[in-house]
Amino acid sequence: MMSQNMKAQRVSLWFLGTMFFLCSVHTRGLRRCLISMDMHHIEESFREIKGAIQAKDIFQNVTILSTLEILRSVKPLDVCCMTTNLLAFYVDRVFKDHQELNPQILRKISSIANSFLYMQKALQQCQEQRLCHCGQEATNATRIIHNNYNQLEVQSAALKSLGELDVFLAWVHKNHQGASTA
Repeated sequence: MMSQNMKAQRVSLWFLGTMFFLCSVHTRGLRRCLISMDMHHIEESFREIKGAIQAKDIFQNVTILSTLEILRSVKPLDVCCMTTNLLAFYVDRVFKDHQELNPQILRKISSIANSFLYMQKALQQCQEQRLCHCGQEATNATRIIHNNYNQLEVQSAALKSLGELDVFLAWVHKNHQGASTA
């Protein structure tokens, strides 16, 4: 007969082993959702146009991304969701709403947009496998960003969001640094 103490130890070991297994599965799931992208190319493209874009911005005291505060509230589990939401925000709204006359700037913006489309495709697999968790913080942060965008006239909002692209790129770099190349 087994003593109560031995039963308790076995249950504790089983519980500990189960928790370790679940954590490792969860961690592998998160790792699969990281973006494998040359962030240096995107950051360099943005640096080349940043001055020209920000010089056209007449609303210097307004922000769309609310600096990094909004993004800092996103939990690690929600990084995939927030990244997906912001990529969609830039692809579906910002890049489409922005009207650029300078062909050199337009080429850089197109290059960044194409990189964002590539990242969206990479994260789509995570969404299909249900590895891209969307918690309340990510949902709230996305809503705030869209509300900030909607408070400005479309052209001004698009220009402002393009000018703040470095905020998003820094956040992506920080949260996906394990898989990105710099």
